[in-house]
Amino acid sequence: MAHTEVLLVKPVDGLGGEGDQVRVRAGYARNFLLPSGMALPVTHANSKQIEALKKRRAGREALELSGAQEVAQKLEKTSLAFAVTTGEGGKMFGSVTVGDLHDKLVAAGFSIDRKRIQLHTPVKTLGRHTVKVKLHADVAVDLAFDVVSENPIEPSAEEKAAEDKKNRKGESRR
Repeated sequence: MAHTEVLLVKPVDGLGGEGDQVRVRAGYARNFLLPSGMALPVTHANSKQIEALKKRRAGREALELSGAQEVAQKLEKTSLAFAVTTGEGGKMFGSVTVGDLHDKLVAAGFSIDRKRIQLHTPVKTLGRHTVKVKLHADVAVDLAFDVVSENPIEPSAEEKAAEDKKNRKGESRR
């Protein structure tokens, strides 16, 4: 299989950042990277551009890191609560998903990409939960949130039957 060297002009997930010289399959470079403007073929004429891209990348990454650290400090102080409807026995109707978390964070004044919130499965239980928010390659925050019932929790039919049975045994012993 044929490979080719390209110079990345923009960061590409799983491949590298701007200014990186990477070896990729010829078809990937020819059909995707070059036409979309994400890469340039490596030539002697591009050597000056490589240095300029590396300098620009270093400045951008330093700025992104400081910005991510500021947002992380604000996120650590933030507390979120979700009021959900519950049925018998405190069982939730629905779940709390990444979209719900993202909407709450946007309402709280944060501009975080939804893909940065790492909630692997939707939350389907009441209580306190944590989710990891990856703001930068070097900055991740554990965000705690509460899921509470908006209506009083009623015991389920099984719990009522068990309690009635327990009460009847207590009465017969007297």
